[in-house]
Amino acid sequence: MGLWIKVFEVEEEQNQQKVSEQLNFLNFKIDNEKKKYLKRGSNSSSNEESAENLQILHHHSNILILDTETTGLDNQNDHCIEVGSILFNVKSRSVLAQQSFLLPVEKNNAEKINNIPAEITRLQQPLFEAIKYFESLVNVSDFIVAHNAEFDMKWFGMNRLPPIEKKWICSMDDISWPVDKQLKTRPSVRDLALAYGVPVWSAHRALTDCIYIAEVFKRCAELEQLLIKALEPKVLVRAEISYEKRYLAKIAGFRWNEAVKGSWSRKMNRRDIEKLEFPVCEVDLNE
Repeated sequence: MGLWIKVFEVEEEQNQQKVSEQLNFLNFKIDNEKKKYLKRGSNSSSNEESAENLQILHHHSNILILDTETTGLDNQNDHCIEVGSILFNVKSRSVLAQQSFLLPVEKNNAEKINNIPAEITRLQQPLFEAIKYFESLVNVSDFIVAHNAEFDMKWFGMNRLPPIEKKWICSMDDISWPVDKQLKTRPSVRDLALAYGVPVWSAHRALTDCIYIAEVFKRCAELEQLLIKALEPKVLVRAEISYEKRYLAKIAGFRWNEAVKGSWSRKMNRRDIEKLEFPVCEVDLNE
């Protein structure tokens, strides 16, 4: 028995040393990245903001994984019908809290997609309390994560939903998933889940999609590094590419006729821009 205890103690000591070495490496990497950000480029306020994001991610690292279901695509004429959210701690890879609630609507033109009949949204539920609890989850989070965040964020601050003033990370556009997962540049939630061995049992309900993302994050050993890169400042660029080579832009995650009409475009950090196989032009939509 004494021998087995001794073996256990040795293994436990080795595990603790391994964890300590990993944390030391991460601290070293974050310090170096912070210095790089502060030295890079001429926009000092942007660089300081990036360094601050690194510190927040390392020391606090509560993120709110969020998803919405809606009655359509236009936030001026359609409505958000469901909100799902999971409060996730990055350092411990743990779910701290989760919630979903329905918002009452008269009709749901997207029922065939999200399978939410309008009549069940009007059943009695503690909606006021649900929204207040959702606000409390937002308040204790450092960042918001959503798959296709550009779509989800536009529903907040409208109708009954509160505005969200936190920084958003898009798990589809902002995170560069590891090459060995063989994912598309803009993967679907389903493909992302399957790539990380997460079983897919349902789709197009808000909390379900949040669960998939949380399970992916639990399995992602390099999550901190991916989030750090996702928080880097980005610029909107237009692909300077011929019609015959448009497939290169599509593979690189550029979208046709969206942010820039009549062009392939996407937002990217400057490090990834330098890796592109074709030239791009920075675009300022305010001009």
